[in-house]
Parts: sequence; C-alpha cells; structure tokens
Amino acid sequence: QEQLVESGGGAVQPGGSLRLSCSGSGVIVSQRTMRWYRQVPGKQREYVAAILDGDHPYYADFVNGRFTISRDGNKNTLYLQMDNLEPEDTALYYCNAVLKRVGSTTYPELWGQGTLVTVSS
Repeated sequence: QEQLVESGGGAVQPGGSLRLSCSGSGVIVSQRTMRWYRQVPGKQREYVAAILDGDHPYYADFVNGRFTISRDGNKNTLYLQMDNLEPEDTALYYCNAVLKRVGSTTYPELWGQGTLVTVSS
C-alpha cells in the first residue's frame, strides 16, 4: 500500500527552526515530483515548496529563503528544513506525491496525514 507519513512538527518560538520529514512506503520518493503544502483551519491548502526531477527546488514567494526542500533516496524520505519561523507559519503541513504516468501505468497522487507546526512566543 502506498503511503506518505509526515513527522517533525511541533511548537517553536518565532525565529526558531524545525525539520519536517515525509517517509514513503510503497512509493519511491526520489522518482516522483514531491511537494509540501500547508493549511490553516478554515483556509485553503497552500503550496509551500516542490522538488522535481534532478532535485530542482521551487518555493512559494512567502518562503523568502527561509525553507529548504530536499530528499534522501537511501532513506526514501522528503524533508522540509524551516528556519526563522514566524507565527504566520503556524499550520498543518502535508507532503504530496504528484500523480505520475509512465506508459500505461499511473502512479496516483498521494497525501500524508499532516504534521502540525505551531510558532508562538
């Protein structure tokens, strides 16, 4: 069964750091376009960052150099290093594997269950 499981969320003070992890099971993280999203209750899910073939990273404008997306093929894990966190970063963070088609085979889109990040003094 294909599954993504996030971890690493928690409570941190403004200016602090966290590293989120997204471990893949039944899905090869290094062979998929992977994204991080976040969602505040009552608001739409918001794109945060993506990593594509060749490990090229892309970020939403609000990241402004504070976050780094990466992945480790040996551990089959996606990461989001978040530095200089702000209260506005408080949200549930989700990892996402983008749908992929190779020939007649479709690898479905996957979402993790989310990990909560709280930034507060």
